Amino acid sequence: MIGERQGKAVREAISLMGMVLKVSPVGEYDRRLVILTRERGKITAFARGAKRPGSSLMAASRPFVFGKFKLYEGRDAYSLASAEVKNYFTEIGEDVEAACYGSYFLEFADYYGRENVEGTELLLLLYQSMRALLKPALPDSLVQLVFELRAMAANGEYTAQPPKRVSDSAVYAWEFILSSSLETLYTFVLKEEVQRELRECVEMNKRRFVDREFKSLGILRELQG
Repeated sequence: MIGERQGKAVREAISLMGMVLKVSPVGEYDRRLVILTRERGKITAFARGAKRPGSSLMAASRPFVFGKFKLYEGRDAYSLASAEVKNYFTEIGEDVEAACYGSYFLEFADYYGRENVEGTELLLLLYQSMRALLKPALPDSLVQLVFELRAMAANGEYTAQPPKRVSDSAVYAWEFILSSSLETLYTFVLKEEVQRELRECVEMNKRRFVDREFKSLGILRELQG
């Protein structure tokens, strides 16, 4: 258990399962976290003293951290008391390209996450997608397409069929991504030409429903030339 608060709490703490999407400094020692949670959707939490040397909250106050967060609820935000970390996804951060993909997924989830709206599907999708980035047999570019389409579908922003005429294999891939369980989502690979067709369709869907650019995706494109 990281950073368990000592003494009698004035308010009763709550436990939320989630993943840290974004971290920003506040003052000299604190951090502001945006966390996608299963129970309450996207929340803002402050990790007091997380930047102090030896702080028990330091390790949990980083992007990609997945686990159970113990929080105290305030009027406009939460205060982080402790965290039981299930996965740090440190391997993603050790690879520049994988880190760009992972950061893009966090940005995308931040875009679609909603406050006080149960976020089980989006959180599980994010978790499974991070795990997929660690599978050598799965191209990261395919993981990106699967994540994007399923995230848009979770928000009701998709078409049941691909938005343009494509091969039967690409149609099947589109339908599989939309209908399969999240646990079995990353269990296939595609031939290069089929993945290209799927990419064109996903990009068309994004242009229709997503109204912003993502910093991490821009960095990724620069890296890939």
